[in-house]
Amino acid sequence: LILRMIKALLTAYVLTGGLLLLLALLLYRFQLPRSGVNVGIIAIYILSCFLGGFLEGKMMGTRKFIWGAAAGFLYFILLTLISFAVNRGFDGTSSNFVTTLILCIAGGTLGGMLP
Repeated sequence: LILRMIKALLTAYVLTGGLLLLLALLLYRFQLPRSGVNVGIIAIYILSCFLGGFLEGKMMGTRKFIWGAAAGFLYFILLTLISFAVNRGFDGTSSNFVTTLILCIAGGTLGGMLP
């Protein structure tokens, strides 16, 4: 159970890393505006959670949407911990915090719901 969750989360984070590198390359190459970068980061989070939820749902077999939501939630928790460690602080009142939480859980749930 735990090993399956770790596999799904690791895959989602590998995808996140690769897509963030690609986004950084595009930012460097095409001088993307800040709003475009923010949209790209949000899309990467959703896509990564979707993949993690899909893989988790496939591995668990039953109640896939719940396992997908759990994968999205754990992805968010790990993302928050990494952000906390890098920034050495936390602003829990930020609307971005809640929005990112909802998007991660929604992405994982949608991924888990796929057959």
